Parts: sequence; C-alpha cells; structure tokens
Amino acid sequence: MATIKSLNKWANAHTYYPLDVVRVALGVFLFMKGIDFMSNQVQMAEVFKPFENLPGGMFLLHYVVPAHFVGGFLIVVGLLTRWAVLAQLPILIGAVLVNFLGEMNSSNLLLASIVLALCVFFLFYGSGKHSMDYYLKMQK
Repeated sequence: MATIKSLNKWANAHTYYPLDVVRVALGVFLFMKGIDFMSNQVQMAEVFKPFENLPGGMFLLHYVVPAHFVGGFLIVVGLLTRWAVLAQLPILIGAVLVNFLGEMNSSNLLLASIVLALCVFFLFYGSGKHSMDYYLKMQK
C-alpha cells in the first residue's frame, strides 16, 4: 500500500497535460474498439478463432466488449484508472498473441503492442493530477 501511495505522490507531482491527453485518447480508443467489436460481430468471431477451442473461450467473447466499454470510460475520466487498465491487460496480451497464433497482421500487432505499452505505463503512473481520482481524494 505504501508503494501505491508513493507512486501516486510522484505522479501528482510530475503530472503534465500531454500525459492526460494520452490517457484520455487511450480511453477513447478502447471505448471505440468496444463499440467496433459490438457492432461487427463477424470480425470479433474471426479475431477469436485461435482461442475457440480453449476452455473459457465463450467467456472471452463476453468479457472483451464490456471491459472495453467500462474500462475505456473509466480511463477517460480518470476514475479507478489502475483497475481499469488491469482489466485491459489480459485482452491486450491476447491481442498480441492472436497475431502469433492466427494470421500475422503487422499493423494490428503494432497497434496492440502500443496500447499494451501505454496500459502498462498507466498501471504504474496512475491517473495523474487531472482526474476524478485526484478530485475525489482532495475532497476528503
């Protein structure tokens, strides 16, 4: 717990508006990806083709869209950012693995790798000073 508090103090002292813009852009991207998966179910089924024989494959299909919707929104407003990013990590690791288990698509691999790297960054950095987490913390 002390480690998280020290990371929050460091993040709040070293916050910058460009990092907040990146956080919001990441959240909007994840939210839009959830809408894309929901509206194009054929594409989603094609993406999950390598995982269809694994146990829990149906759970994955029902986990991705809500996790992107809720997680993307929470990341945009900066509320429970670390938890929202933590929920995205299995999906993004799976997105990187899909390129190795299924058909290799270098642009999808690059996009998934960048989003994964950003999520790992915000897992440690947190939501920053310009977020709902900071606002609610200051209300106490």
